[in-house]
Amino acid sequence: MCTKITSVTCKDIRFPTSLNAHGSDAMHTDPDYSCAYVVIETGSGHHGYGLTFTIGRGTEIVVQAVKSLSYLVLGKTTSEIYGKFGNFWRTLTSESQLRWLGPEKGVVHLAVAAIVNALWDLWARIENKPVWKLLVDLTPEQLLSTIDFRYITDVISQEEALQILYSMRDTTAKREEEMKTHGYPAYTTQAGWLGYSSEIVTKQCLDLMQKGFTAFKIKVGQDLQSDIERCRIVREVIGDDNILMVDANQRWEVQEAIEWTKNLAQFKPLWIEEPTSPDDILGHATIAKALKSVNIGVATGEMCCNRVMFKQFLQANALQFCQIDSCRVGGINEILAILLMARKFNIKVCPHAGGVGLCEMVQHLQIFDYIAITGSKDGRFIEHVAEQHEHFEDPCILNDKACYIAPSAPGYSTKFNEDVLENYEFPSGKVWCLPLGTHTSVRRC
Repeated sequence: MCTKITSVTCKDIRFPTSLNAHGSDAMHTDPDYSCAYVVIETGSGHHGYGLTFTIGRGTEIVVQAVKSLSYLVLGKTTSEIYGKFGNFWRTLTSESQLRWLGPEKGVVHLAVAAIVNALWDLWARIENKPVWKLLVDLTPEQLLSTIDFRYITDVISQEEALQILYSMRDTTAKREEEMKTHGYPAYTTQAGWLGYSSEIVTKQCLDLMQKGFTAFKIKVGQDLQSDIERCRIVREVIGDDNILMVDANQRWEVQEAIEWTKNLAQFKPLWIEEPTSPDDILGHATIAKALKSVNIGVATGEMCCNRVMFKQFLQANALQFCQIDSCRVGGINEILAILLMARKFNIKVCPHAGGVGLCEMVQHLQIFDYIAITGSKDGRFIEHVAEQHEHFEDPCILNDKACYIAPSAPGYSTKFNEDVLENYEFPSGKVWCLPLGTHTSVRRC
């Protein structure tokens, strides 16, 4: 189907999660989970829904960036976009004036992700498939035509990528059926927010174990003694057979990260996540090398802004767990490049999720990665947080073994329920006009 894009709109949607410390960590103590929400309309009546995740103040800046980029999409036909999607993606990321604000990084790149996520949702809805299935069903050549290989050919060529994809083709049907029936394993951060009391952490861990979770992540980084105590509590509750991860959210200097993490090694965490600045590739490499002796890996990527930085993290042996994010880089097109590079370097991908719509989106990406790129779930998980899913028309579904079941509805699982804009659009939504108490977004109307 070829249809023209007739409208691109973007809304500022915020949820007052700071009231109960949901999402709190060592660097982001008072988040109001939010998003810039894009709706694309076409002449055929098809719609695409996409978003990029934010945490309150500043969402209005991303919304404006989407509006500044939307002229590149408006009036285009779907054939023009999807026929050479990689070229169109480059058009969005190379707008000659806006790229000055940060080529493939920052607010403009977050806006690109929101638009691109909506375009993939639109394509999948036109094809009447969930996004993961759309990706699986594309030929390797079609899939690679959606990727911009500029700046990464020194690590992976299109020919190498093509070989990876073709090497998996004969066995994709078996893995596809497995994802529909058994699903992909999740780990949980639900019990680990830094603003939670010890009592809440304990109760959450017990409840989550009843729901089938065997891998638990907690936030660390504000105070070493309290970190030791919280790790002790969680390890005692979950036992030695279950998995513990810790996440510092960029809190430390390089040497501080090494020393602090070694103090937590007694609790046998699988990884330390974001131990220092997300831009410090060589710092992460130093940390990873130092922690190898205590068998703790480094996980990072949720704040890594483009495929070039991921390329260098991989080249420098600076991570053992690659955490793609569905909104931080420029949408699925760029994520595909990262997945292929991770496969070449034999690095495990464990997506970051938990914010508004992130679980809904990354399930598609990781399920596709398993079916078409890696064929392995060994030591790999998708993050899960049990918040904000009720706002989506097709929320993610976990089974009683805490595995994501492959979505069946068309699209990228990113369409909000009808009441969300009425209640949560900022600042005029009903929720923001009520006396909620202390919260951290700009004051309500």
